Amino acid sequence: MIRTCVVTKDFNVIYDVPLQSVKSPDVSWYWVDFHEPTDEEVKLLADFFHFHPLAIEDCLEYVQRPKLDFYDRYLFVVLHVIEQKTLEAEEVDLFVGQNFIVSFHKQTIRGINQVWTRLKTEEDFKIGPLHIMYHILDKLVDDYFPPIYHIEDVLNELEENTKNETIQEIIEKVFDIRGDLSKLRRTIVPMRDLLYRIIYSERLQRMRERQLYFHDIYDHLLKLVEMIEANREITSDIRDSYLSLNSNRMNTIMMTLTVITTIFMPLTFIVGIYGMNFDYMPELHWKYGYFAVLGVMAFIATAMYFWFKRNGWFRFHKGND
Repeated sequence: MIRTCVVTKDFNVIYDVPLQSVKSPDVSWYWVDFHEPTDEEVKLLADFFHFHPLAIEDCLEYVQRPKLDFYDRYLFVVLHVIEQKTLEAEEVDLFVGQNFIVSFHKQTIRGINQVWTRLKTEEDFKIGPLHIMYHILDKLVDDYFPPIYHIEDVLNELEENTKNETIQEIIEKVFDIRGDLSKLRRTIVPMRDLLYRIIYSERLQRMRERQLYFHDIYDHLLKLVEMIEANREITSDIRDSYLSLNSNRMNTIMMTLTVITTIFMPLTFIVGIYGMNFDYMPELHWKYGYFAVLGVMAFIATAMYFWFKRNGWFRFHKGND
C-alpha cells in the first residue's frame, strides 16, 4: 500500500493525493509512505522516483545495518525499529530530499503512523522533510525504552526472588535476559553510531539548524547503551551470586555425605570382619560378643560425631542453611 501526503506552500496538509500530483507547483514538499508494498508498487521507486538501484536493493534485502548513504538529490537512511515481543530488528528505509521524504517498510510501524497522523494537526511537523525524519527517528528510539524497562523490572524480581524460584529457574531466566540484551545491543549500538554520523557529517550542512534535535536523540541512544551495559553487569552479578550459592550448597551436601561416610567406614570395617566365614573366631562363641561389638560401634560413631562437631563441621553446615 502507498500513502501520500503533501504540504502546500500555504502549509495546508492534504492526504491521499494521486501520486502524479505530489510534484505539483503548489506543493511545498511531500511524503510518500510505502507500507507493506506489493511488487508493482516497489517498481515505482525506480520508475517514478528514479532512486539509485543500490538504494532500492538495500530496501529489499532484509535486514541491512543502520546506515547513511549520500546521493545527488537525497539522503538514503536505513533505520531499525524493535519488535516489542520478539525484540527482533525491523527495517525502515528513508529517502530524504530537499522537498520530499519517501519511507519504505514491510511491516506496520507504530512510530511512522503516529507521525503521519500528527502531521495534519501540529504546525511543528510541517517544517520540512528533515524534520519529519527527526520525528520518525525520535519515535523509533522512544520504542527502544519499554523493553529495557521491562528487563529491569524482571531483574529486580530475580534479585529479590519474590516468587521463591529455584536456582535453576533463576539461572535460566538470567541467560534468557542476557540473550534479549544482546538483541537490543545489536540494534541500538549501530543506531547510536548512525546518529553520530548524522550529527557530525560535513556533508549535512543544511542540518546545522536542526542539530540540537538530533543531538537529543543521540543522548537517548547513549542512555540506552548505558542501560544495556548496566543490565548486562547486573545479570552477570546475579548469575555469579546464584552459581556461588549453588556451589556452596553442593559443598555443604558433599561435606555432610563425607561426614556420614567417614563415620560409617570403621563400622563397616567391623561388620566386614565379623562377616567372614571362619570357624575359629574367638568372639563368635562369646555370650556377650554381639552386645560388645554393638557397644564398640556405638562408641566409635559417637566419638567421631563429637570430634567432627568440635572441629566446626556442623557449625559450617548450619551456617549455609
